[in-house]
Amino acid sequence: MPLLVNIKQLEDRNDRLVGELQVEEMQFDFQDEVVSFTKPLVYQLEVQHLDDALLITGDLELPVECACVRCLQPVLDVIQLRNWACHIPLEGEDKPTIVRDSVDLTPYIREDMVLALPTHPVCREDCPGLTGKTITTLRSAASTSAGVSSPWDELNKLKLKS
Repeated sequence: MPLLVNIKQLEDRNDRLVGELQVEEMQFDFQDEVVSFTKPLVYQLEVQHLDDALLITGDLELPVECACVRCLQPVLDVIQLRNWACHIPLEGEDKPTIVRDSVDLTPYIREDMVLALPTHPVCREDCPGLTGKTITTLRSAASTSAGVSSPWDELNKLKLKS
C-alpha cells in the first residue's frame, strides 16, 4: 500500500506519519547490478496543509546492499535523509493526482531516495580493488560460464609496435 495522506484530515491539524514502507511498494523502476534494496524504508514525517500545497518534513531511512566498485565485495549501507522536506502544490500543472481526497507521497520519496543512492560505493576508502590474479580468475570464469571468449582475448592477440 502506498504512503497516502488525506487532505481533508489536514484542514484542522497537522498529521504525523510513522512507519515502514516495503520495497515492493516503493516501485523502484530501475535495474542496477551494484545496488539492491533488502529492507523496508523507515519514515517519520509531519504533514502540513498550507493554503494551496502540502509541506512534508521528517526523516527517511532506507537500507541498501551495494557491491564495492573496486573489489565487488558486498557493502551494507543506509541512506538517511534527515530533515527531508517536500513541497507538493495542490493547484497548477504540477499538482499530483488526488484520489479519494488523498495524495500519494511514494513518488516523491522514491525520487529523493534514488537521487541519494551511492554513485561509487566502496567497502572501505583504502580498498585496493581487484588484484591481477583475481581479475584473471574472474575473466576465465566469465568466459567459461558464458561459453564465449572474452573481447579482451582478441585484444591480447594484437601486436602493436611503438
